Amino acid sequence: MKTTLIQLLLVGMGGFLGSIGRYLFTGAVYRIFQNSAFPSGTAVVNILGCFVIGISSGLVDQRQMLSPETRLFLLIGLLGGFTTFSTFGYETMALIRDGQLLSAGANVLIQVIAGLAAVFFGYGIVRYI
Repeated sequence: MKTTLIQLLLVGMGGFLGSIGRYLFTGAVYRIFQNSAFPSGTAVVNILGCFVIGISSGLVDQRQMLSPETRLFLLIGLLGGFTTFSTFGYETMALIRDGQLLSAGANVLIQVIAGLAAVFFGYGIVRYI
């Protein structure tokens, strides 16, 4: 599929709004749980994003309710800006739904373990540069 300027603008506008939403929402959660050492803002955003992408993808997959443009704006742009964890959750669920359990398990292990390792590695590089 050829990407058009309209498609890029839909994703970009959604990402812009999603990122602002993430910033405001996590700030509100952190104000509620001020004395917590747990990253509650990030956790709430990730779980909420997963819930919303579950509803949205259900509307797309089961009821064909969202246009391709709305999907670009909402699923890739808005939720992608709000949290990429929701996309990870959806893609893993889709693999499980399609019976690709080994791929789903590999997706979880690779992204979680490699992601954490990459954070530690990147952080470590900065310490020695």
